[in-house]
Amino acid sequence: MKKVKISHELPFCLLNKSLEFNDYDYCLPHLLDQNEEYRIFFNNVKSIGRYIVMDNSLHELGEAYDTERLMHWIKEIEPNEFIVPDVWENYNESVRNAKMWSQIELPKGVTKVAVVQAKTQHYAALCTQAYKDLGYKKIAYSYGASYYNDVCPHPNKDFGKAIGRYMVINDLMKKNILSPKDRVHLLGTASPIEFGLYKNIECIESIDTSNPVMAGIEQKMYFDLGLPTKPEANMNNFQDIEEKDVNLEFIEYNIRKFREINGL
Repeated sequence: MKKVKISHELPFCLLNKSLEFNDYDYCLPHLLDQNEEYRIFFNNVKSIGRYIVMDNSLHELGEAYDTERLMHWIKEIEPNEFIVPDVWENYNESVRNAKMWSQIELPKGVTKVAVVQAKTQHYAALCTQAYKDLGYKKIAYSYGASYYNDVCPHPNKDFGKAIGRYMVINDLMKKNILSPKDRVHLLGTASPIEFGLYKNIECIESIDTSNPVMAGIEQKMYFDLGLPTKPEANMNNFQDIEEKDVNLEFIEYNIRKFREINGL
């Protein structure tokens, strides 16, 4: 498996640890407006040449962030990648947005990334092909799509979603909709054992997941296969946690174990 870039989202109090833990920095634009410390961090990492992926904040807000503010921060931060606005599990609206954003000029060097959204495996394939036809050079797949559980009806729904996403991407490779030369980003995970499944799938370029961090915040340490269920904690509720309330030892252990489990 080629070198895959990994990023684990961290609460505000641990932002500087990203330079130790992460291969790149994952930016949520709505937080740039809400938190000065967050804004300063991303201005600083940009100045030292760190690789930055900017999301559109759909997962955190329920809908993509305001277009005007997205454009403002794209121009100021000039991320290496920008995930164009998508609509949760909505194929038509996501493709429509991708078509619109394919025509919007961004600063030189910013790669546009489109997220596959669908309610069935069939429409996920159609969505992938639509993005490629629109000229997108990188495509992302969310961890939480409901149809993954249809693809893999495992009694543990978290395992089912993780294995289901792998099965979807593997099927896209078999059908030549995706090729080894394509660039794929995996958004989050329902189970930290998932990424070891991709060792022979060369198109996987980058992943982001706060799973080992959230497990640590819940005072949980990974077993040899991570955790049986996804942590209930999420970054929406713990961005403002104080450093004294964080068990850094657990987080550091989980991050090391995450890489060990997946052979990364």
